[in-house]
Amino acid sequence: MTQLAPLLTGFALSLGLIVAIGAQNAFVLRQGLRREHVGLVVAFCAACDLALIAAGVAGLGAVLGTAPQLVTALSLGGAVFLGWYGISALRRALRTERLDTGPGGAALTRAGALARVAGFTLLNPHVYLDTVLLVGSVGAAQPAGAHPAFVLGAGLASLLWFTALGFGARFLAPLFARPLAWRVLDLLIGAMMLTLAAGLLHRVWAMTT
Repeated sequence: MTQLAPLLTGFALSLGLIVAIGAQNAFVLRQGLRREHVGLVVAFCAACDLALIAAGVAGLGAVLGTAPQLVTALSLGGAVFLGWYGISALRRALRTERLDTGPGGAALTRAGALARVAGFTLLNPHVYLDTVLLVGSVGAAQPAGAHPAFVLGAGLASLLWFTALGFGARFLAPLFARPLAWRVLDLLIGAMMLTLAAGLLHRVWAMTT
């Protein structure tokens, strides 16, 4: 029972932060709908979360908190990446495509899927602010012997969420057999990516003025 409380704390905190509309979740959902390299994408997202949470609990969060230049650089890189992907999604929305004909153009290779999910994960400054700083600081505040249980709980929440999102997306396949559904999804993804990019640029502007 001693380890159950920190495990549940880590699980609840991680799940509360990760279950939100964002660039990474949108990409995992789209790969799940396309049934392209879903296991690879899910495993990468969960492994990155686990590594970042563990690093935060171990003290990396305190280092990032004193390095505003690093946060600025991550924000600029993330804004460029999100802007590019947002424009790509809006361009896809102009084309008529169906689920069974490879929506969004040619299928991604394993390397291409990995590169994109890495960009959405590691070029997003929020992953460092939320996962490393916030979750890491809460985990670091747990008793020393409870750190492994906290990290395990937080990592388990991430794994379960991405697994459900990636592999559960196939149940929406009949809906996305319609070209209009893909257009709406790409329009929403494009608008969200550009909004996130604008938000990152605004943060950089606020930090440097």
